[in-house]
Amino acid sequence: MSDRIFGLTLTIVALAFFASATVLESPFFADPLGPKTFPYLISTASLLCTLAIIIFPDKEPSWPTFKTFRKLISAFFVLIFYAYSLKPFGFLVPTAIASAILSFQISPKISSSLVTGVSLSIALFFIFKFGLGLSLFALPTFFYR
Repeated sequence: MSDRIFGLTLTIVALAFFASATVLESPFFADPLGPKTFPYLISTASLLCTLAIIIFPDKEPSWPTFKTFRKLISAFFVLIFYAYSLKPFGFLVPTAIASAILSFQISPKISSSLVTGVSLSIALFFIFKFGLGLSLFALPTFFYR
């Protein structure tokens, strides 16, 4: 029963995402597909997956333990902190901190988590800045004033 409730909830979210994509406006100089194509594809794939969950539920779903829920909630708050700290603190510092914390949750070794956080932060910065051409600030904005 819990699978069907979960599937119904995600079906509503997928339909809301599809409906919100319909109001996106295409700029004058847009790519041929336009801004609506990607949200349409994601919402359609989500809708198909949720319908599969509703039609073919598990007989006895096993729910995670409280420890796992605690990790998920803390990861949620780490990602909220990450989203709000990107603009004032640049890309490198928040990404290193967030990825180190999330890495520590997966494998609780401080040294490997710090190495993972710093290396992931630097690698992603080079990929996003130079590979994809995004305009990212590497360091906090007060360094650029």
